[in-house]
Amino acid sequence: MAPRNWIGTVHLAQARAAQAAGFVALSHGRAGAMEKLSVGDRVIYYAPRTDFDGDPVQAFVALLTVSGDTILERALPGTDLRPFTRDALYHDVTELPVRPLLDQLTFVTSPRHWGMAFRRSQFEISTSDFDLIAKGMTAS
Repeated sequence: MAPRNWIGTVHLAQARAAQAAGFVALSHGRAGAMEKLSVGDRVIYYAPRTDFDGDPVQAFVALLTVSGDTILERALPGTDLRPFTRDALYHDVTELPVRPLLDQLTFVTSPRHWGMAFRRSQFEISTSDFDLIAKGMTAS
């Protein structure tokens, strides 16, 4: 089965903590979110804000490949959260603002109300959308 591509909507602080710990956590730490993932799946974290009440970020902030088959409940460093997780390999990327891509992303059905697409905390995207974002995050 071919790897699937996902967007995970998390706050920047959560994305950074998960990256530092070397795992992926989605959908407010629910185990069901991890059950949807398989080894080899690719995930891009989108951060609307720095933290729950923080400043706007509105950017793609991390890109990872799921590397672990086992679902584990672990502490998210720097928080009191214990999400269900899988091991992940993070790629060296830079943050990419979402706004310049809105007209090109097929999962954004209404550019005027683009934020609605990211209200889902975890959703699958096409390979072409994933590659478009990934290319922008790795461009030097």
